[in-house]
Amino acid sequence: MSRIGKLPIEIAEGVNVTINGNDVKVTGPKGELQISKDKSLNVKIEDGKILVSKNVDLPNTNALYGLTRTLIANMVTGVSKGFEKSLIFKGTGYRASVEGESLVLHMGFFNPVDMKVPDGLSVKVVKNTIKVEGYDKQKVGQFAAEIRSVKKPEPYKGKGIRYSDEVIRRKAGKTATK
Repeated sequence: MSRIGKLPIEIAEGVNVTINGNDVKVTGPKGELQISKDKSLNVKIEDGKILVSKNVDLPNTNALYGLTRTLIANMVTGVSKGFEKSLIFKGTGYRASVEGESLVLHMGFFNPVDMKVPDGLSVKVVKNTIKVEGYDKQKVGQFAAEIRSVKKPEPYKGKGIRYSDEVIRRKAGKTATK
């Protein structure tokens, strides 16, 4: 049995949760998210907490049990507090800016890379840091990964775009010995 799936989810203030058949809808001050749960799971609200339980005990149900609980917990956190990913870029002449609804990256290529910011996300650029904020954890992580894939960090000088908490293993360059 899933240890994560058994944990109750606290409903934050200002967050409304509605369960309609297989659909779980969470609305809050930041936005609205919806998920369709599997038929083998039950979701109910008791005493200001969301509880997820299993109808049937099948091998696939155990995996879905913890996953569904985590997705609902992320939805509650997202619509109340939101999520943020920070990326740091390093390199001579590298720069980024937000122009209207798009993020423009100058990363040493012939042309700048223009990325449209998805709905529900906001992007800020401060010095050499790009901050992606939003209420949907999946969208925030996906867009941050797409930004990082424009110019992945290289191991010799550390140039490129990396997550703020990512550690790049540096390699030693060639040595000139006789």
